[in-house]
Amino acid sequence: MKRTAIFVDVQNIYYTTREAYGRQFNYRRLWQRISAGGEIIVANAYATQRSDDKQIKFQDALKHIGFRVKLKPYIQRRDGSAKGDWDVGITIDVLEAAQDVDRVVLLSGDGDFDLLLEKIRKDYAISAEVYGVPALTARSLINAASSYHPVEEDLLL
Repeated sequence: MKRTAIFVDVQNIYYTTREAYGRQFNYRRLWQRISAGGEIIVANAYATQRSDDKQIKFQDALKHIGFRVKLKPYIQRRDGSAKGDWDVGITIDVLEAAQDVDRVVLLSGDGDFDLLLEKIRKDYAISAEVYGVPALTARSLINAASSYHPVEEDLLL
């Protein structure tokens, strides 16, 4: 049975599914799909800290599914998007988990993670899977992954 670690770039998934589909991502369905292929031993969702009721409910739902929610202060950009600066935190957590798992699943379209995936595939000989919105996932990230799973209708609410 494969031991799996999941890492979710929540802001990236939120904005890319909203932009591409006008809908939200279905984290429960993702969990069911991944757990069918092995034991999930790490599941981190990285988000920005906002204290509004909608965000608190969303974070509670993630926890209920089985994710550990990690929060950073909310930073509002001029274009209206939010930033949580989680790239380094995700990278550290992936590198720490890579020693103990058979596969890493990353939910993000951010090309900054391509070197990370290449490193864990080479150094730890594990599978590095990516879930991302096809039109908004960096080609370099797709190429660095062992396998790429497009976020489409079946993973949306």
